[in-house]
Amino acid sequence: MNVLLIGGSGHLMNQLIIKYKKEGYRVYLLTGSHYKKSDYAKVFECYQFSYDSDDLYEIFESVNPDVTVCLGAFDTNFRWSDPERELVKYVSSFMNILIGYATAKRGRFIYLSSHEVFGMSGEGLIDERQRVMAIDHKGSALAEAEKFCLDYRKKWDLDIIVLRVDHLYLMPETREDIVDCCSEMCVRALEKGNMIASREKKFSMIYESDVVQYIYLVSARKKVKHDIYHLSSEEVISEYYMASMIQKNCKDAINIVEDYTKHKCILSNERLSEEFGTAVYHHCNEMIPKIIKHICRHRERFVSYGEQPLSWWKVLFYKLRWFLRRMIPFIENLICFVPFFMLNNRSVGSEYFAKIDFYLFYVLLFAIIHGQQQAIFSAVLAVSGYLFRQMYTRSGFEVALDYTTYVWMAQLFILGLAVGYMRDQIRSIKKESREIESHLERQLTDIKDINSSNVRVKDVLETQVIAQRDSIGKIYNITSALDQYTPSEVMFYAVEMMCKLLHSPDVAIYMVANPTFARLFSASSETARQMGNSIKYRETGEMFDDMKEHRVYINRSLEPEYPLMANAIYEQEEMRMIIMVWGIPWERMTLSQANLLVVISYLIQNALLRANRYLEALEEERYLPNTSILEPEAFESLVQAYDKAKKKNLTVSTLLEIQTRQYGMEQAGEILKDKLRQADYLGMMRNGNLYVLLTNTNASEAEIVRGRFAQIGIESKIVDRLEG
Repeated sequence: MNVLLIGGSGHLMNQLIIKYKKEGYRVYLLTGSHYKKSDYAKVFECYQFSYDSDDLYEIFESVNPDVTVCLGAFDTNFRWSDPERELVKYVSSFMNILIGYATAKRGRFIYLSSHEVFGMSGEGLIDERQRVMAIDHKGSALAEAEKFCLDYRKKWDLDIIVLRVDHLYLMPETREDIVDCCSEMCVRALEKGNMIASREKKFSMIYESDVVQYIYLVSARKKVKHDIYHLSSEEVISEYYMASMIQKNCKDAINIVEDYTKHKCILSNERLSEEFGTAVYHHCNEMIPKIIKHICRHRERFVSYGEQPLSWWKVLFYKLRWFLRRMIPFIENLICFVPFFMLNNRSVGSEYFAKIDFYLFYVLLFAIIHGQQQAIFSAVLAVSGYLFRQMYTRSGFEVALDYTTYVWMAQLFILGLAVGYMRDQIRSIKKESREIESHLERQLTDIKDINSSNVRVKDVLETQVIAQRDSIGKIYNITSALDQYTPSEVMFYAVEMMCKLLHSPDVAIYMVANPTFARLFSASSETARQMGNSIKYRETGEMFDDMKEHRVYINRSLEPEYPLMANAIYEQEEMRMIIMVWGIPWERMTLSQANLLVVISYLIQNALLRANRYLEALEEERYLPNTSILEPEAFESLVQAYDKAKKKNLTVSTLLEIQTRQYGMEQAGEILKDKLRQADYLGMMRNGNLYVLLTNTNASEAEIVRGRFAQIGIESKIVDRLEG
């Protein structure tokens, strides 16, 4: 199965990557940035695209995800240092992601929101039905994103789920990992030596590992009942209590300044618990002291004592440098004005140059080179120079009354502004064309990246198909070989076959005897027999709960008394057999391996059930008349099957020959009937002697049975193989 994770680098993202890889998913990553970062955990394929890219639809098409997880409130691409700008950026980016998903319509989409959508204080537990009341920019952005998700789910019939996380906290490795109030308060206390805390500010926190487990459970469930869930521990903690824990567990002298702010925000976890039956494994009272001690122990990673302020001469230097850069065009204009002023003065009275307007050339030159702004400045300088030269021979009043002066000024400004405007427009068009060209080049590069990514994925999948040890065709060919065995042999060779397909030396098959007990029929090793010959399968806790829901049981907590995987085989909604697998490495205890066990179970189900019905028929229909003794043909076939399986170490059995001199055959059978287990067989052979087949019983255990027989006056001996 494929999962697409969307979000920036961070501790939560890496934990999600590790979790899904461990469960057998193929993990793809959309980073939301064009810049490559090395602080992501290793994934199958990483897409370095920004959220405003036009290629998100192609990414969804290329990945074809079964599950898409958008980090949303915990996406580190959004820093929220400038809330107003980030709000617009966040909403537009999320809309582009959602449109890409809705267009592709691939799998389930999970959006992570947070408690911040409830900015107002609440009295009791806040459930999913309560209306959101955000009071800040980030909360408003998250609330809008939630609304988009629910609208798209309803109108477009999409599988979109919103998960609200209640005050996430974690064990930070660096200062960038600090996202929770506990770590922030601890770092602030180390930096400033004091904390501000309120006894009336109460909330609930949930540890990162629990959040990751909840997200996985929601993504793995084929069908869910609701469109929104709260992820919360419901463990109420006050800000003052947290501050006192920091003060207690930190060696530095830290003061607590009490505040009287009242606020309460605790999300209800009831809906999720009822549907998924999950529990919180990390509790605040245990984890918060560990986090505080970790931060105090590695304070050099977290504590920043601020930057030293710049000296006054550096501030002056930077401002002066900025001013000079801005003044360069004006200085250039002033310098160029001097030669044009001199040329204009020399041309006055000249026979050849009197008709040339050097000021017009000067204004047009700067309009063409620098645009409208410098054209205006150069026109002002030209007018000033012209008026100054005119007042050599005339008074200022005469110059002001001369209409030719105004005509010349109008000509100068009109031409300068027109040319400058055209220059600015040409520059704007060129800039826009460069941006379009750059955008098209990025798109071309993105398409090349997607294509090369698809080629790599195709090559990997081709290699997997070619080198696949457990292809469906191979599995079917192996399991179909069960049809060549007799019904009494099928159960034994099924164990051998599953060992080969699951690459595990320890496999056992239990047959359900009644609503309470299941009895061991065949096992490939002593490890596979460690639960015993009979088990009360309804008392196996989580194992029975999973099998009852037709799910594969995976022993994630590695409890030694239970198998690492188990699956039940049903017949008409009735549990008939239990397959247990023990010898599986930890890295293979994944969803992929569980699916493989389900596929194999389905393929061998008919053969196993047919064999089980045959064995039941042996017990019920193939007896000697009015006795509990099997006929020679049926009994010898059963003994031969157990004998072959015993030689292959697939089962343990012992054959006892009964001495019937004192009692008749039928009388001995009635006496022994009450002394045998339900899984043992009593039968005759062609030599006319009476025998007992003790299943899952070795020679030493058979001696105990012989002793019980002797107590009622029936002698017996152990027979190694069939006689006569």
